Amino acid sequence: MAKQQKNKDKTVQSEGTMTKFSSEGAVNAIAEEFIGRTGARGEVTQVKARILSGKNEGKTMRRNVKGPIKIGDLITLRETEIEARRIKGKNGRST
Repeated sequence: MAKQQKNKDKTVQSEGTMTKFSSEGAVNAIAEEFIGRTGARGEVTQVKARILSGKNEGKTMRRNVKGPIKIGDLITLRETEIEARRIKGKNGRST
């Protein structure tokens, strides 16, 4: 006979803990500027994206995007609080 699996209640959170994603849900953004390629093999593209809705509407931020992308594409972001790190240039300074 199989053992009974104990299910833990994952919905209970202690007070004072931060949630990983914002409560507003997914928001749309538009890719405005191509910054560069990053990742171990250059598989990630860093772009400047303008947020189209939510509490940070109109804000421009750096984001990493995996897969094919071009300027003017619509991307969906799970959260808008965290910005991607800058890609280092040839001189070791951020560009």
